[in-house]
Formats: sequence, C-alpha cells, structure tokens
Amino acid sequence: MLDLTQNRPDLPPEIARRRTFAIISHPDAGKTTLTEKFLLYGGAIQMAGQVRAKGEARRTRSDFMQMEKDRGISVSASAMSFDFGKFRFNLVDTPGHSDFSEDTYRTLTAVDAAIMVIDGAKGVESQTQKLFEVCRLRDLPILTFCNKMDRESRDTFDIIDEIQENLAIDVTPASWPIGVGRDFIGCYDMLNDRLELMDRADRNKVAESIQIDGLDDPKLAAHVPEHLVEQLREEVEMARELLPALDPQAVLEGHMTPIWFGSAINSFGVKELMDGIGTYGPEPQPQSAEPRQIAPEETKVSGFVFKVQANMDPKHRDRVAFVRMASGHFKRGMKLTHVRTKKPMAVSNPVLFLASDRELAEEAWAGDIIGIPNHGQLRIGDTLTEGEALRVSGIPSFAPELLQSCRAGDPMKAKHLEKALMQFAEEGAAKVFKPAFGSGFIVGVVGALQFEVLGSRIEMEYGLPVRFEGSQFTSARWVSGPKDAVEAFADANKQHIAHDHDGDVVYLTRLQWDIDRVERDYPDITLTATKEMMA
Repeated sequence: MLDLTQNRPDLPPEIARRRTFAIISHPDAGKTTLTEKFLLYGGAIQMAGQVRAKGEARRTRSDFMQMEKDRGISVSASAMSFDFGKFRFNLVDTPGHSDFSEDTYRTLTAVDAAIMVIDGAKGVESQTQKLFEVCRLRDLPILTFCNKMDRESRDTFDIIDEIQENLAIDVTPASWPIGVGRDFIGCYDMLNDRLELMDRADRNKVAESIQIDGLDDPKLAAHVPEHLVEQLREEVEMARELLPALDPQAVLEGHMTPIWFGSAINSFGVKELMDGIGTYGPEPQPQSAEPRQIAPEETKVSGFVFKVQANMDPKHRDRVAFVRMASGHFKRGMKLTHVRTKKPMAVSNPVLFLASDRELAEEAWAGDIIGIPNHGQLRIGDTLTEGEALRVSGIPSFAPELLQSCRAGDPMKAKHLEKALMQFAEEGAAKVFKPAFGSGFIVGVVGALQFEVLGSRIEMEYGLPVRFEGSQFTSARWVSGPKDAVEAFADANKQHIAHDHDGDVVYLTRLQWDIDRVERDYPDITLTATKEMMA
C-alpha cells in the first residue's frame, strides 16, 4: 500500500470489485480450514475438506503436495480465485510454519491486505507476531479472525488487549461472541445489529442470521439463554465505551484492525468475515517499481512474478510462475515483454488456480493472480509489461540460516541433481550455492523442515535419492562492491567463495569473526543478508 491519497481516480468496475489478500497465522490456528470455508461460501467447492482427513472425509484443496497431506501442514503458498457476491476474491493461503516463512514474506508483496487468524485459546503467537511485522513494514491493512471460539478460549477483552499491546494496533470488534467453549452459541454482529447463531450439527451449513433491533429487543430471549443475554449486554456496552469505533480509513491505512469471532470448522463467523473483506478491504493498490510506481487503472498490462512452483503436475515436469497483475486488462494470447531478458513472450495458456486445480484464464484484471506455465524463463522478481522497462521492487530473498552439502546417492547422477537443485533454487524453495573449491553443492534453507521437504520432493519428482551432510559453513552473505574489488576479494578468499543460481558471488562463513574480518580488511566490499529479487 503506497499511496492512499483521496484523489486517486475511480478504478474501472472490474478492477474495483477485486480483493486480493493473504491469510497469515501461527501454525495450527486454523488457516487452511478457514480457506476451505471461503471456497465453500464462494461456491467454488460443494463440501469443505479437513486438514487431517480420516477415511473418506475430503482432503483440503489448498494442501496439494503429498507431504502436506501426510503431515496436515501447509508448506507452499497456494492461490485461489472465486466470486463472492459482487466481489472477486483472490486468496493466497500461506504456510504458517516458520520454516517456510520466506515463501510467506514474498507472498505478502503480492497482496493488498492480510487476514490474521488467531487461536482463541492461545492469542497472539510468535509466528503471528513476525508476519504482522512484515505487514506493518508494507502498511498492509489487516482484518482479524479469532478462531476456535467453540473450544475453551480466553476472555474476549483479554484477546483484544493482547493484540493491541503486542502488535500496537487499534482493535475494533465487528462481532461479539455469545458464550465460550461448550456454551458458545454464536455472535452478535455489532456492525449490522444481527444475531448470528451457530449450527453445531452440520459443519457445512451457513449460520442462521436473525435481524434484531438493538440488544434490548425481546426477540433475543427466544434465541439466547437468559444468563448469556445479561453477559452479552454488559460486555457489548463495555466494548462500545472502551474500544474505538470502526473507522474504514484507519483500517485501509493499517492503523486499525476489525476483529470477527467464530469457528471455521463449524463454518461460523466466516461469511461475516467475507462480507467485511468486501466492505472494508482495499481495492487493488499501486505497486512500487523502478523507475515509477504502477497504478492499477493504467490501460497497459503489467504484472510481476512473486512465486514459482515446480512440478505442480508431476506427470509434466511443469513450472508455473505465479503472477500478480499490477495494471490493465490482460487477455489470453497477449504478447508481453519479459523485462529482464527484453524478449517478447506470448502468454498463450495462462491459468487461474483453485489450489492445484486449474482452468485456462481467458482474461485477468489488475489485482488478479494468474499462473504462467513456462520452462524456466520466469523467475521470482521478474516483471512482465507491454513494452515499458518497469521493474517491480521490494521482493526479498533472505540469507539461509542452515547450510548442508548435498550429494546424489548415485554418483553417476550428479548432473541430474544439479538440474533438480537449480529448479528448486529458482522456485525459491532453497538457496543453492556452488563452491569455487571442491565438488557438490551447498544447500541453504531457513528452517530444518525444508531439508526434509526438499529431499522428499527430489526423490518423488526426479527419482533421485539424495543425502544431506553437515557443512563446515554456518551462514552465507551476498558480496557487493566495485567489480575489481569483488574479483580481488574472491581470489583472496577462494575457500569461502561460492556462486548462487543467478551467478552472484556469495561469501560462506563459519563464524561471525569471518564477517567482522571482511568488514575490517575490505572496506570496499559489502556483505548483505538479503538480496532484492529484481529482474
């Protein structure tokens, strides 16, 4: 979100109805379940799946890798597009596990808002806090959903206080829970003065909604037990006095978050949240780029790659680049310029996603997320335009925190391994470094679980058993500076030098002392822990 001045022109109706957002949370707060219910309400699926499906219970749609199904966690961000009322939702479900946070950080560059899911019993957890900081850096508007209210959860005021204190953001209740745990029967919709009642018997059923006239309406007593009515009146009165009223502009600027309460697994509170995204969520926003910002209402088409997923369809060795459309009205078959290589590219079979299901996209507007199948031409950070040399900026690549050397189980297949690793490096699933000395590759990741995922994917998708072994190096830094200084530095420190998959020089370190020594002895050289992924 860059420019929220009021004098921006009205967007064309097709663009204005789009809402592009990501769901962020700590693992196990119920993010993937919430995604499923969004698809259910949007009419995209007939029956919601469960993350850990038993027997014939359906699998979730957004977790499509074998490992995700086995473990019940999301390890890869997936995109989904569907209609809800008059709105077109583009939803990106991100991995909550901190070992995959880099995928999530990049995803946040491609959305206009974030839905923060919080577990009613646990409140704000560490990963939520980290992801929130990234949203804060980007001034993303945030809408909050407090999940699992049908289990024993904390006091509503405590949850709100914790969000306000830990995340330094104003919280305004959009709904108020009636009872908690076993007594939880539904919510009072504070924005529309409605009573929303939960049906525990049918998890796929939309909640019953009863219009009431304020909390003194005698109709309340017919639906809510007497002791809960008293408590509800008291709490809502306190909330209205103590907490700020909803200010749509403050929400768009990222200073205030409205909070809805519910239970995603019981389909409760989800529809109200979706209505809230439509009403209070931002329209597609301008994207920061070099040499100028890209506005969504521009007629020329532009978009950027924020994620590459290899082998989504294992039968076809395909790679799909996820592209966020930044401006214009894209039509299938258009020729776009690939800014990094300056070559034209005919986009003849773009796809729209419903996780791993896809259909051909005949058209797309600014704000949409489409997939472009390709054979390695597109990388994270690439920009596609109708000819103008624009480069979308701000897509980060982080230095890995864990390094291991990787070898093929069969030494004859070293070449195949190189190909597989390069593919994963371009996908952003790992950093791959080729040391200047010695054979083999050094693979760097953010979290240990990524080694497991990588090993199992190389074996499943390429039929190559691999082994990871400890490395003497503990971290990596990108080297920048004048060309001759970098070359002299690389010559003098050959045993520490490697190249990443883009060919950039990387300094592998064992101790902090190595980094301090470079800073002392080579004043012209800069070592950085992040690299901007720019074409």
